[in-house]
Amino acid sequence: MTEIVFLVKDDPDGGYTARALGESIFTQADDIETLRKMIRDAVHCHFPNEHNRPKIIRLHIVRDEVIAS
Repeated sequence: MTEIVFLVKDDPDGGYTARALGESIFTQADDIETLRKMIRDAVHCHFPNEHNRPKIIRLHIVRDEVIAS
């Protein structure tokens, strides 16, 4: 595997959540910088063997916005 993709969303309770597509990896954090660190750590824990670990972690950030018409 050369790449893993995380779907990042705003958490309704504040902060962010991130879920890997195709893998059982989930993490959350209060800010985006901390989330990046948490994602990297989760990927290292899920793939302890460096040779099997994805070389690229892609974040797909989804944000819902509501505006008045």
